[in-house]
Amino acid sequence: MKDTAIRPPLTLRTRDALVGWLFVSPITIGFLIFFVGPLVAVLGYSLTEWNLLTQQSTFAGMDNYADALGRNPEFWTVLRNSLVFAAGLVPLNMALALTLAVALSRPFKGVVIFRTIFFAPVVTAAVAWAIVWTFLLQGESGAVNQMLALIGIDGPNWLRHPDWAMFAVIVTRVFKTVGLNMILYIAALQSIPRDYEEAARLEGASGWQVFRLITWPLLAPTTLVIMVITVVGSLKVFDHIYLMTEGGPENGTLVLAFYIYEQAFEFFNVGYAAALAVILFLLIVLLTITQVILKQRGGER
Repeated sequence: MKDTAIRPPLTLRTRDALVGWLFVSPITIGFLIFFVGPLVAVLGYSLTEWNLLTQQSTFAGMDNYADALGRNPEFWTVLRNSLVFAAGLVPLNMALALTLAVALSRPFKGVVIFRTIFFAPVVTAAVAWAIVWTFLLQGESGAVNQMLALIGIDGPNWLRHPDWAMFAVIVTRVFKTVGLNMILYIAALQSIPRDYEEAARLEGASGWQVFRLITWPLLAPTTLVIMVITVVGSLKVFDHIYLMTEGGPENGTLVLAFYIYEQAFEFFNVGYAAALAVILFLLIVLLTITQVILKQRGGER
C-alpha cells in the first residue's frame, strides 16, 4: 500500500491572510482592470502614431511628447488656460465653501433648507446645469444681462466674449461644485470641540481671533483634502467647456481635458492625445504632491 503524504493544516495566520485577500480581491481586480490596465495602454499609445480613422499605427518613440512640449505652441496656450481655470476656481470655491460652512454649521431655524439649496447643484446633472447657464448667460436675451440692464449695466455676451468667457465658466463651475466642499467643511467644523472656543471666549478672544487661531488650524487636514480634490477636478474639467464654450472664443477656454478629446475624437490623432493625457496625469500628480509637502511644512511651523 502506497503511503500518501498528509498536508499540514494551514496556520491561523495564513488562513487570515487568505480571507483578507478574498475580501479585497474584487476591488483589487477592478483597480488592475479599470485603472492600471488603461494607464499602461495610454502609455503605450503615447509612443505611437495611431490614426483612429485609418487604424494605422507606427512606433513614434517620444515624438508625441516633443510635439506637445516643443513643436506645438498651441499646447502652451491650452496649458495656460488650464492653470488659469484652476487658479480662478480653487480659491473662489474654497473661500465660498468655508464661508457657507461657517454660516450653516450652527443650528438655527431653516438651516437644513439652506444646506439643501446650496448642495442641490452638486447632484444636478452637469448637462442640465451647463445648458441652463448657457441660456442665462446669452447676450441681450440672457436673464443675467436683463437683470443687469435694470440697474443700468450693459452686460457682455459672457460666453462669446474672449475677456469674459473664462470668468463665466469658472463662476458657473464654482456654483455647481461648492456644495460638496461646504458639506466637508461643515462636518469638520462640527467635529471641533466647543470647549476650545468657550475657553478662548473666557480669555477675551474675539470671534475673528477664535477662528484664526483655533478653528482654522484645526481645519488644516480637511482643507488639504478639499484643496486636492478641487485642484484635480479643475484640471480635469470637460463637461462645462464642451457644453458651454467648446473651447472658444478664440481658444480662450480651451483646456487640457477638452483638447485631449479634440485630438482623439475630432482629429483622430490617438497617439498625440494619449501623450497629452500622460502629461495631464503627471501634472496632477506633481501638484498633489506639492500641496501635501507644503501643507506638511506649514503644519511643522
